[in-house]
This record gives sequence, structure tokens and C-alpha cells, in this order.
Amino acid sequence: MRLLWLFLLFFMVWFSADYMRPPSSDGRDEHEKARQEMVVHQLSAPGRDIRNERVLLVMRTVPRHLFVPQEHQTKAYSDHPLPIGYGQTISQPFIVAYMTEQLDPKPGETILEIGTGSGYQAAVLSRLVKKVYTIEIVDPLAKIAGQNLKSLSYDNVEVKSGDGYQGWPEHAPFDSIIVTCAPEQIPKPLTEQLKEGGKMIIPVGPLNDQSLFLLVKKNNALEKKAILPVRFVPMTGAIKKEPPPLR
Repeated sequence: MRLLWLFLLFFMVWFSADYMRPPSSDGRDEHEKARQEMVVHQLSAPGRDIRNERVLLVMRTVPRHLFVPQEHQTKAYSDHPLPIGYGQTISQPFIVAYMTEQLDPKPGETILEIGTGSGYQAAVLSRLVKKVYTIEIVDPLAKIAGQNLKSLSYDNVEVKSGDGYQGWPEHAPFDSIIVTCAPEQIPKPLTEQLKEGGKMIIPVGPLNDQSLFLLVKKNNALEKKAILPVRFVPMTGAIKKEPPPLR
């Protein structure tokens, strides 16, 4: 009987020690490992050169795979955009990091995002600023984004279903504005809702001839600089009623 008790005691101690042992590095969550590799090889690597440490830290921690459909989660940290339904895409990680770094967001700021998608860019921004307001014209996507952000406790993000062309005037002015869909000309309501000294980053142009512009508001005028050729889904809604820009 005594031998039986000793055997049981040994088994309990062994099982407890094995159960409490932390997982080895080889057993790390596959998404966690992919996310760290994304930062090293896609963002901070030579030729990409994302250097803002706050941005890199957030890109290391926000779970991008939870913002894409389940069938694409194994590719969530790859170097390209992915479909999220309703004819929309989630931008490749480098573009998210690059646009964020260009705005250089600060902890006390308020940002407006046009084009919520599934909520990933808003999640990244939320860890860098005080408040994010984000607008998505595709109502089912706005609902999905809201659910994603709420379930992951990104509580300083407010999602609205609507036409981003008009901005969100009741919360203006904004320290920065980020636009993740491409109009053929910069919407005037957005420029009016940008603070003096504020920045806007926005892709502009027809589908096959877009450039990413960084705008800075100075003395109530905009300084514009084209910084990168890009390809974004076109902006829809009221922008389509605007006369085409002069070429």
C-alpha cells in the first residue's frame, strides 16, 4: 500500500512540474512568430526602413490574423494585401506601418480614419493615440470592424457606418487624418476638418495611377508631397458626384 502511495505521489509531482513548465520557444504560437518575422523582414529591413520604435512595437503586438477571414489567417503576415469581403482588402503590413509612421502619431492626439475595412489600421492607431474615429461606407464591414475592435478591447476606437467623404465634423478638428481608399481628388470636407499643423495621408488618383500624398496644413493652406506609388480601392459615395479633376 505504501509503495502505491509513493508511486501516486511521484506521478502527481511529475505531472504538476510538467504542466507548469513554460512552453519552449519552438512551441510559440505560430501567429506570434509570424508577426515578429513580419517586423524584421518586411518593416525594418533594408529598403523598407520603418524606424519609428512606437510603430514597430505596435506592429509586433496587434494580431492582424484576427482582422482577416479565417480562410486567409495563415497568410495574415505575408507581404501583400488580402481580401476581407465586399470587394475590399486589408492593406499589406508595410503600407499600414508606412502610413502610420508618416503621420508620426502622438499619445494625446485624435485621428480620423476614412475606410475602416476590418479594423486593423484603426487598431494599430489606437495604441498610439488618445482616440480614433473611423468611418466605413460598406455597412456590413463597419459592423465586422466594430465587433473585431470591441472583442479585442480596442476601446478608444469609435466606428461609424457612412460616407467618409464628409468626414466626421462633430468630432473635428483632427490632429491627423488617414485615408485608406483613393479619391481622384482630395475631399475638401476632410481638409477643413484637419487642425492647423495637422497631417493627412491619402492615396489620390485613378485605379492604375495612384500616388500616396502627405499633406500638412500650414496657415490654413495645404503643403502636398507625393511620397509613394500605391494601389488602393477607389473611394465611393459622394466623391463620385464631384467633377473630374483637371489633367
